[in-house]
Amino acid sequence: MHEQIDLVTTPAGDLVAMAHCNNGTVDLNAWVSLFGQVGAALGAQVDANALFETLYRAALEGDADGGGMLAYNYLAGEHVTGLEAGRPLFVRTPASTFTLANFMRTHLFSSLGALRVGMDVLLKDEGVQLDSMFAHGGLFKTKGVAQGFLAAAMDTPVSVGDLAGEGGAWGMALLASFVRAGGGDLAAWLATEVFAGAEVETMTPVQADVEGFDTFMERYRAGLVIERTAVDSL
Repeated sequence: MHEQIDLVTTPAGDLVAMAHCNNGTVDLNAWVSLFGQVGAALGAQVDANALFETLYRAALEGDADGGGMLAYNYLAGEHVTGLEAGRPLFVRTPASTFTLANFMRTHLFSSLGALRVGMDVLLKDEGVQLDSMFAHGGLFKTKGVAQGFLAAAMDTPVSVGDLAGEGGAWGMALLASFVRAGGGDLAAWLATEVFAGAEVETMTPVQADVEGFDTFMERYRAGLVIERTAVDSL
């Protein structure tokens, strides 16, 4: 038993050990929005997709560990790290390399931090071995950025399909369509009716990024006392 891990099943009834994180990209999106507001104040009207693409790709130019900086994306509490409430934080030291590339890399890393903590319970404490992972959600719309960082965080190949930008509401619509189609074998229906023509791209971990993410996680774990203090004080 691990309180960080939820025991659930897939809609088809397969058993799942889930590292469930409460915070995703809301804080990251807020920073992107802020940069968009700066652009607008300067008279530049930038398409939202282009803004995300530009800022996310900037992260690829950052230092492997994010330049010695730290962020927590905790708008809500995060049970995986023992926080009952959240305070979004960005912290750097005088020695940190404060650049746009490192800033974006740090916040993208932060969006995966709690997930890594939860997955470490399975990978390190329970000895689970991963063959590969599939990723989906808006975070992966910019090809080759968050996907590569997730591969580094898990030290596992990560695959993303061309429908990766769709999320939970779309999944529920698929289940409704499955029921209306008469049910049966859900996995087979998805394979033949939904994903048969889907294009899938796989990224393998880059060793330098794996080491950089590990360094970031050492900072992330050590800095949780800062997050705790913020929750208690503000």
